[in-house]
Amino acid sequence: MVFPLLPLYLTMELGAGGRIVGLVEGAAEAMASLLKVVSGIWSDRMARRKPFIFFGYGLSSLAKPLFALASTWPLVLLIRITDRVGKGLRSAPRDALLAESVPEEIKGKAFGFHRSMDGLGSMLGALIAFWLLPVLGYQKIFLWSVVPALFVLLAILPLREVKAPASGLKAEKSSSRRLFRLRDFGLLSPVLKRFILAAAVFSFGHFGYAFLMLKAGAVGASEEQAVLYYILFYLVYSVFGTPAGILSDKWGRRKLLAVGYAMFALISFGLIFAATQEWVLAGFLLYGLFFALIDGAQRAYVSDLAPEHLQGTALGIFHTATGLAVLPGTFLAGLLWDGPGPEATFVYGAVLAVAAFLLLPKASLER
Repeated sequence: MVFPLLPLYLTMELGAGGRIVGLVEGAAEAMASLLKVVSGIWSDRMARRKPFIFFGYGLSSLAKPLFALASTWPLVLLIRITDRVGKGLRSAPRDALLAESVPEEIKGKAFGFHRSMDGLGSMLGALIAFWLLPVLGYQKIFLWSVVPALFVLLAILPLREVKAPASGLKAEKSSSRRLFRLRDFGLLSPVLKRFILAAAVFSFGHFGYAFLMLKAGAVGASEEQAVLYYILFYLVYSVFGTPAGILSDKWGRRKLLAVGYAMFALISFGLIFAATQEWVLAGFLLYGLFFALIDGAQRAYVSDLAPEHLQGTALGIFHTATGLAVLPGTFLAGLLWDGPGPEATFVYGAVLAVAAFLLLPKASLER
């Protein structure tokens, strides 16, 4: 309910420009990313995932209604960062729990289904916001977002961990008080490190749906139409998330990610020339398909390549590396938007997607 409205609230209600949208989104994701590696390692050491998941979702749930009190963009930034701290606490332990809860042969399907359900929730929330925006306005919608947020916590309470994270770390806890040791990173394979580098480069150029919504406004879409485009993007993402995960199990993660990165480059290139709402709508739909291809597959690929007892650590490093790339990336995208123009933002995204495609590990190196 909240996230599709924030770029519009910042630009149309608070008078912020593209660079502020980029700063808010990037800073929030960077804060989350700094915590993801910590929570991932910590959950490996504790051999527990559920506490991080519960408190992470709880903090985000309490933060969202506070947007109703934000009358300036710095307050929006502060609340957005608070919300993303919750994401930083939960993401890596949640993904590790998911990887540990399913057989290896359907891991991609499991991650794809999880991302589809996440997308379905985003789509339904945006649909509610679309219906209520003309009636309630931004502030009241932000306040009402606390209701579904509470149901999230009720759903987590009966969650049962299928198995503890694998052996090694519990025995090591007493030997070192340091949360992170370089030796942990050294246990990750060269293939996994190269993939994390490629994913970070891609994230640096992945300008995200916020700039697609700004593009919709630039070609004449109203606030309600822009939110509707967002809903359609998440509809496509939700429909194709599970099939994409199944395809990654059968066809291979690396191949699917290569297709996804190349597809994003083509979408970015096409948006340079999109001058009508119809073309921008097509961009939203294709963006949903691209995101479905890579979102679950990236997480499953990291899990495939990580040692069994370092699932949380590997996923945390992946989330941190890709998330930290978002802050300078989205801020630069905003500067390009406000300076040379939207076309420069999309050229930038296309170039970085091609670079990430070239950095992907060679298929012959995969285990």
